[in-house]
Amino acid sequence: MVLPQWLEKIDKNVFVFINRDTAQGWLDPFMMAMRNPLTWIPLYAFMLYYVIKKAKSKALQFIVVSGLTVVLTDSIAARILKPFFARIRPCADAQLHDTVRSLVGCGGIYSFPSNHAANHFGLAVCWFFCIYSMTGKKWHWLWLWALIICYAQIYVGKHFPLDILGGILLGSLVGYSGALVFKSWAYPKTHSPS
Repeated sequence: MVLPQWLEKIDKNVFVFINRDTAQGWLDPFMMAMRNPLTWIPLYAFMLYYVIKKAKSKALQFIVVSGLTVVLTDSIAARILKPFFARIRPCADAQLHDTVRSLVGCGGIYSFPSNHAANHFGLAVCWFFCIYSMTGKKWHWLWLWALIICYAQIYVGKHFPLDILGGILLGSLVGYSGALVFKSWAYPKTHSPS
């Protein structure tokens, strides 16, 4: 991925600021945990419990749309966009070799867009509008949950900020589309999730 030099410099400077300059050792375990799927299981269990309790007749649609959202965001990011843009991860970037605090290993070589950002923002957007459709409640905390996971990606050395932004945009688009599908499937007489 070829970025204008000024934009790449800003992106790398912000990465270094988050990953190294403002990093606090006591935050390391928390940030690593935020990337771990085991950390998310209680949230997934709560969402399932809540939907079954509040709108049991819509639970199947909610589960299917949530699953499709993750499958789409993950597949588009990993199989289409990452190979297309071929942006090297911070931990594999020769310019940052002596700078990166890589807390969780490098993983795959390509980083744009972030799968974690795409997946979690996809779910946050989808769930926000689905819950609103079912209950009229606006769960803004879902955005905070997704943002913390995104921040952790930079903090642990996996992604540049623009990788996160790309993942957020992809996830938001897919998540909103999922919410539209949910609403048209669960409530066929209305057409938008807002």
